[in-house]
Amino acid sequence: MSENILEKMAFCLYDLAWKIAIPWLRKNQRLADGFGQRTLRREVPGRADLWIQAASAGESYLAQAFLRKLMRPARPIRVLMTTNTRQGMDILKKTATDIAANRDDLDIRTAYFPFDQPSLMAKAVHRIHPRVMVFLELEMWPGLLSALRKYGSKVLVINGRITAKSLKGYLFWPSVWQSLAPDQILAISPDDADRFATLFGKHRVTVMRNIKFDRISEGEADEKNPLSEMIPLDRPFLVLGSTRQEEEPAIENMILHILQQQPGTLIGLFPRHMHRIAYWETALKRMETPWMLRSELRGSVRESFSNGGVLLWDTFGELSLAYASAKAVFVGGSLAQLGGQNFLEPLICGVIPVIGPSWENFAWVGADMVEQGLVRVASDWKAAADILAAHLKKPQPKQVVHEAALRYVRERQGGTEQACRVVADLFDA
Repeated sequence: MSENILEKMAFCLYDLAWKIAIPWLRKNQRLADGFGQRTLRREVPGRADLWIQAASAGESYLAQAFLRKLMRPARPIRVLMTTNTRQGMDILKKTATDIAANRDDLDIRTAYFPFDQPSLMAKAVHRIHPRVMVFLELEMWPGLLSALRKYGSKVLVINGRITAKSLKGYLFWPSVWQSLAPDQILAISPDDADRFATLFGKHRVTVMRNIKFDRISEGEADEKNPLSEMIPLDRPFLVLGSTRQEEEPAIENMILHILQQQPGTLIGLFPRHMHRIAYWETALKRMETPWMLRSELRGSVRESFSNGGVLLWDTFGELSLAYASAKAVFVGGSLAQLGGQNFLEPLICGVIPVIGPSWENFAWVGADMVEQGLVRVASDWKAAADILAAHLKKPQPKQVVHEAALRYVRERQGGTEQACRVVADLFDA
C-alpha cells in the first residue's frame, strides 16, 4: 500500500475521531466558551488577509506585541486572531480594541479557534482564505495545515519552539508532517532551529530573537512605591512570590529556616492561587509563626511585626510592588516539577531572584542569565533559604541590578521587528 493512500486513510480516521469526540467536548467547561465558533455552527469567520493563531494567554500577548509593531501595509488588511482559551480571547479582544483606536489600516476580528476536524477546517479556510497564516510558538494542526496547503496560503511559524520530546513524536510519521510543512519557521534558538530542520528541512528555518524579550517592561528601579509607607526601607523584607501547592511543604521549611537565620525578617507570602490562602492560615498557626493577612494590615508593619513574621498576601495587584520593596526574592513554581514562574519581574525591579531547579518554562531567557549571576538557581529549599538569608544580610544595590538586567534584555530584543519584516515580505511576494 502506497504512502499516499496510508496518509489519506489516516486523515479519514482523524476526521472520524473528531466527529465522535466533539459532542463529548461540549461538556468540557473550558471548551464550552465559544463552542458555536469552535464547531462553525454559530458562525464562520469572513475573509481575512492575515490569520494569527494564539493558543492561549502567553501566545495572545505575543500576538499583541506583533500587531502593534506590524508595518503599515500598502493597503488596509483584514486580520483574524483566534485562540483556544477564554483568557486568550480576553487579551485578543483588548488588543483589537486598542489597535483600532490608533490604526485605520488594520481591520481586526477575533474568534475561537475551530476544532481541527479536517472537514471543519476545510470549511473554515475556504471561507477565510488567508493570504498568510501565522502560528505563534508551535501549533501543529494537521487538519488546518492540509486545508491551508490546498488553498495556497503562506504559512509562517513565529517565535517557534519545539522540544526534543515533541520532535520524537512527530518523527513517528515524518512524511505526513513534511507534506504539511510551513513555508517559513522563525525559531527562538539554534537548538529549536535544529529540531525544526530535522522535521521540515533546513531551508525553511531561521533563528530569531524571542519576542518575549520585547514585552519586558523596563520600569524604573527608584520609582515611588505605594508600599514604602507600609514597609520601611530599613526592614529586612523577603518576598516568596507565586508559590504553588506542590511545593508548600518546602516553603514551610524555608520560612522556619530563614526566620531562625535572620530574626526580624518580614516575609511577604504570595500564593499563586488565592484558594491556597486557607491552607496557609492553618499552616502558619501550626508552625507557630507570627502572621497576618495583608488585607488586615493598617499602617506600618513596625507595630505588627516587631520580631518578624509572615504577611500573607490575600489582595491582588501588589506582587510587583512587593518585589520592588524587597531585599530578597524567591519565585515559586520551581521547587517542584512545575516549570517555574516569572522571575524576570523582580529582576527588572532591581532584586536578584532565587529560584529552585525547575525553570523549564523560562528556559528561553537563557543560561547566560544564570552565568552572569542575574538569577540564582538553588538545588533545594535549604540551598534557596541560605542564599536568601545571605541576600537579606547584604542585598545588592537595586539600581545596579536593574541596569544589568536591562542590558541583558536589550541585547536580546528586536524579534518582533524581525517577524514583522518577514510577514511584510510575504504580502509583497
